Amino acid sequence: MAAIDDLTEGARKAFLLGVGAVAMGAEKTQGVVNDLVKKGEMTVEQGKAINEELHRKVSEAAADSSDAALKEKLRGMTPEERAAWVKKAQQYADDLDAETVEVEVDETDDEHAKA
Repeated sequence: MAAIDDLTEGARKAFLLGVGAVAMGAEKTQGVVNDLVKKGEMTVEQGKAINEELHRKVSEAAADSSDAALKEKLRGMTPEERAAWVKKAQQYADDLDAETVEVEVDETDDEHAKA
């Protein structure tokens, strides 16, 4: 089971490292876009479009980084360790699926529905 804990910690660190690097690059790029908009070299709409594209690429890069770290860690495990990790991950997923979700009801909406 130590391999499972190592996987979790290793994957978490690799994921955070990848996200941090991408986020820093995205932050600098966003600053450049904002400067271009301020200088009038780019319209606000063009700036928004670039920023939306940037956010999408950051999300994709973070997912790719996480997937690569997980695959690499799994590659270093024995088949038995991988099977134990999958079983534990499935239990986590089942536990999350079973959690009760509380929903707040706005009573003013309820009163409007009755009217």
